[in-house]
Amino acid sequence: MLDKSVQFVKGIGPRRAELLRSEAGIETIDDLLYYVPRRYLDRSSFKPIGECAAGDTVTVSGTIARVGIAGRKRRFLEVVIDDGTGKLSGIFFGGIHYLEKAFSTGGVIIFSGKVDYYRTRQMVHPDFDFIDEDSRISSIHAGRIVPLYRSTEKLKSAGFDSRGFRRTIRAVIDEHIEGVGEPLPGELVEKYSLPSLRDALLSIHFPESFEAAERSRRRLAFNELFFLQFYLAINRRRLREDVKKRGGLIDEGAIGRFSAGLPFTPTGDQVRAMDEIRENMNDPFPMNRMLQGDVGSGKTVVAMAAAVMAASRGEQVAVMAPTETLSSQHYHTFTSILGETAPIELLTGSLSKSRKEEIYKRIRDGAAQIVIGTHALIQRDVTFRDLGLIIIDEQHRFGVNQRARLREKGQLPDLLVMTATPIPRSLSLTLYGDLDITVIREKPANRLPVKTYIFPESRLSGVYNSVRKYVAQKRQVYFVLPLIEESEKVDLKSAKAAFESLKNTFPEYSVELLHGRMSQEDKDDVMGRFKNGEVDILVSTTVIEVGVDVPNATVMVVEHAERFGLSQLHQLRGRVGRGAEQSFCALVHPDDIPDEARERLTTLASTDDGFAIAEEDLKLRGAGEITGTRQHGYTDLEFSDLGKDLDLIVAARQEAWSMVDAMENVMEQTSDMEQALLRLPVLEGIRSKRILSILS
Repeated sequence: MLDKSVQFVKGIGPRRAELLRSEAGIETIDDLLYYVPRRYLDRSSFKPIGECAAGDTVTVSGTIARVGIAGRKRRFLEVVIDDGTGKLSGIFFGGIHYLEKAFSTGGVIIFSGKVDYYRTRQMVHPDFDFIDEDSRISSIHAGRIVPLYRSTEKLKSAGFDSRGFRRTIRAVIDEHIEGVGEPLPGELVEKYSLPSLRDALLSIHFPESFEAAERSRRRLAFNELFFLQFYLAINRRRLREDVKKRGGLIDEGAIGRFSAGLPFTPTGDQVRAMDEIRENMNDPFPMNRMLQGDVGSGKTVVAMAAAVMAASRGEQVAVMAPTETLSSQHYHTFTSILGETAPIELLTGSLSKSRKEEIYKRIRDGAAQIVIGTHALIQRDVTFRDLGLIIIDEQHRFGVNQRARLREKGQLPDLLVMTATPIPRSLSLTLYGDLDITVIREKPANRLPVKTYIFPESRLSGVYNSVRKYVAQKRQVYFVLPLIEESEKVDLKSAKAAFESLKNTFPEYSVELLHGRMSQEDKDDVMGRFKNGEVDILVSTTVIEVGVDVPNATVMVVEHAERFGLSQLHQLRGRVGRGAEQSFCALVHPDDIPDEARERLTTLASTDDGFAIAEEDLKLRGAGEITGTRQHGYTDLEFSDLGKDLDLIVAARQEAWSMVDAMENVMEQTSDMEQALLRLPVLEGIRSKRILSILS
């Protein structure tokens, strides 16, 4: 019954059902039950009318003393109630003739809202509900913890504002809640002191207290996390059972020659990461590993070592990066260090058609052994002879489908995904539960922490004086701004405006502009001259956030720093401090900014630990803000709060993976993940369609 269309719910019908589907994704009765409130209002405490003052937001109850339409220029309905301590008028401007029939003198009613005072106490458009004095108070709109629901203008016009949703969901609960089954084993519910799913759904909509609402949310979050982890565990088991037969072993001599040829000594973390990757690549099943490393920790060297391992046994390697700038940098780094170890090609969208065709042929023939590029690598024309390893840099900038399309170009190739954005543990366990994770925390020995300072705009001239001092010492400087051009809607300085201003401020030095709308050729030209020391000051947008490595650039000034997230600011700051000299980052903000923005900047200035910054960013902004909309799974979780549910995540992961380990025959029965899971008794009643959509 729960999978029945909402059009059969009393009062909805086909037209309103289609509106619910298109505007809110609600198709079934089950969807309505899981359409949880966005927040709650506390209207559980009643206040005597005589004690209410203007500006108070309160809940009152009383007997209807008078109902009437008033007003000359603008008509309104006035409903006067009396509780014995005073009188209060409810004022309604819309639907007054309909509402006039709803209120009867002598009836008992609850009003909730903000008190105004105009000749007498009044509330404009209060939430209201009626009380039957012969029974207990059963209000769903007032006199209790009241749920508020997400809505749109189209839904509101059709009667689905918060009041309409409350009424509809209450009716659905009364009729269908008994049909909700318990998808978790009883021992799990008892072990973690969880309310039943039935009680959780009832209480998430109409809680007796905020504590009850939180207990219900955590139960629904446990469900969501448990089944997400269950799918990840099944997926990992399936991948490991599709054994990949390798053509040869890694040539340990090639690894030794690579290490010996490095112009520096790898850190302990880099060596450990290389060892873990070598063990994975020697396994009989494909490697599925994430390499996390803070800015400047040396992930690229580890990636090169992995490429040498694959190339040493005759396999091809694909290295995919999100931008041509980063791809070009990887190409130059790989060629300068690997030299003649393996033939390396760069494939990007800006290459000429004839050059692309030449590279396509070399990839098909296997003559190109390491291919570095952008999304161009996943185009249909790219065919590998023997793709054995995929390396994806800044993996969070690629969707799941893009990663899958590249993996399909080989026979179950090893996969190494890399990110310079430290990921909080709760996010790692949630979305990357099927990946082995290597973390590089050590920085190269010659790197000094970047000193970070915060300045109001009123002290910008002092910042300019410091910049002039360092440029005179032959150091280079970044100026970063959030916009390319000024906007009438947003009062922010743009990169173009800053560029013109800085040219006048520093006429004796070379100032250049870099932003995302420039052609790749122009971007390469500016960056090339900046790397070569021909440009003293580079004014840029966040296009330099990733992949720009200029050791001589030791100063960064971020204007309107309050407009950036913590993790993004940390990534930007990572563009300096890449050489042996002391580097500095100046965060400039308007003199008056919100406390939350000030706290963010203070956090960044107090630490250079990207993992600590990521955890704080998660608390301040939430997972969706940090990871962006391309992080399928993060923003689709309905009930889990990844900033405070680490205990649930750990417990759900442990229980789900233990259950999969105990079900040895599941994947032997079918290779289709969805069908396998739907056969399991534990999944009866769970919204597996929802979880599958998160993973897809």
